[in-house]
Amino acid sequence: MRRNIPQAKSHSCEWLFYIRAGLFGLLLVALAGCAREDSLLKLGGQTMGTTWSVTLLLPSGSALDEQQIQADVGALLESVNASMSTYRADSEISRFNRSEVGQWFPVSDGFYQVLSAAMAIGWQSGGAYDVTVGPLVNLWGFGPPGEAPEPPAEAAINSAMARVGQDYLQVDGEGQRLRKDTDVYLDFSSIAKGFAVDEIARYLTGEGISNYMVEVGGEMRLSGHSPRGDSWRIAIEQPEVGKMGIARTIYLGNVAVATSGDYRNFFEVDGVRYSHSIDPRSGQPVAHELVSVTVVHPSAMLADAWATALTVLGEQEALTVAQAQGLAVYLIQRQGQGFSSRYSEAFAPYLQEAPARQQ
Repeated sequence: MRRNIPQAKSHSCEWLFYIRAGLFGLLLVALAGCAREDSLLKLGGQTMGTTWSVTLLLPSGSALDEQQIQADVGALLESVNASMSTYRADSEISRFNRSEVGQWFPVSDGFYQVLSAAMAIGWQSGGAYDVTVGPLVNLWGFGPPGEAPEPPAEAAINSAMARVGQDYLQVDGEGQRLRKDTDVYLDFSSIAKGFAVDEIARYLTGEGISNYMVEVGGEMRLSGHSPRGDSWRIAIEQPEVGKMGIARTIYLGNVAVATSGDYRNFFEVDGVRYSHSIDPRSGQPVAHELVSVTVVHPSAMLADAWATALTVLGEQEALTVAQAQGLAVYLIQRQGQGFSSRYSEAFAPYLQEAPARQQ
């Protein structure tokens, strides 16, 4: 049985955004206040099998209007999707996945940037994160081929594992191209949404917009102040199936935030839950008690990928790696019938509310 995120609810004035995420079952809640109608814009739409939204304060005298921003953001998202979606046969990543072993494949700037970041996190996480995990994701029923009726056989897992490992990739940085030494299958699902968020943020900043919240499938980037003049308030969801509760509210500005968890996207067979979070080192869904990882980072792309990597590692190893890498992370784990939480030293400042901005 698959679990999906409930429908969003919203409230006027003191808005409550339930931000849904697709493949990785993320849920963050953004709280903001009221603002003058003539400066506030709220945009949104569909992309990458999920939703996107932008809340911004448009400076007076700006040459942009709502229609132009909506069109420009839509074009940016389409560009990312055309490059990195494994659900599109004509995308850049799908064409690479079909390319011949040993054949050099030139890639775009964005593709190269995402791949380079992903491989760095792969090494830093000791292999808990690996963008060649695609064959396992598909085998367990969480990729483009669709749901699996039952857990795969050990032989099938071993066969898929033979195609997993970023060491099978050869990267030519000078020529901005790559090739594979075996039939690997790249999957950017755990990093592409974050990259898209960063691209939208870069566009808004370039257009002179300094106060905004960008969200794609639960990955966020915040800038400046909220519409009511204080820090952006983001609520981390309590990871309970079928419920929408708040575990903790954090206060952000000029950073990105991403959450990964195993409580929204899974299936059950004979009472056993199989998470969408696949450990590329074992070929199995994670089975530990760490259920939610939130990462705050200057880059949404890196926050997105690190949230996945730390989810795979499990609570203690995740906290150890986070401390070593200087990452701001908030971990929620099951404890009996309830939950407990821990966070890294770098996360502590985000638990303190900043003073309201003077109007």
